[in-house]
Amino acid sequence: QVQLTESGGGLVQAGASLRLSCAAAGRTFSNYRMGWFRQAPGKEREFVAYISWSGGSTYADSVKGRFTISRDSARNMVYLQMNSLKPEDTAVYYCAAGGTVYTDSSNYIRRGAYDYWGQGTHVTVSS
Repeated sequence: QVQLTESGGGLVQAGASLRLSCAAAGRTFSNYRMGWFRQAPGKEREFVAYISWSGGSTYADSVKGRFTISRDSARNMVYLQMNSLKPEDTAVYYCAAGGTVYTDSSNYIRRGAYDYWGQGTHVTVSS
């Protein structure tokens, strides 16, 4: 089992920055690929970014160039630095951990590729 706890959400104006944090407890953190997803009101949960065991990262087109995912394996932490926030970034942001290795890396943007989820942290961006 892996327990994930997100923090750092809040209400900000468009153009501002926020850094989300995800604390992981339980099994060996470095064994897991870590991802961030988000869910806006009335919409499906969507992929935002993931970071692999080796530190490689992938981003959704909607956040590319504005968001940065990072991990600190020594502290069992994952971060999502969000810059130039837009009202359309408003959502509940979820941290996720996945241990399955896929031949096709495109699978890593799917919710089903992640085994453990946090409770989410709210981000609201006003215009």
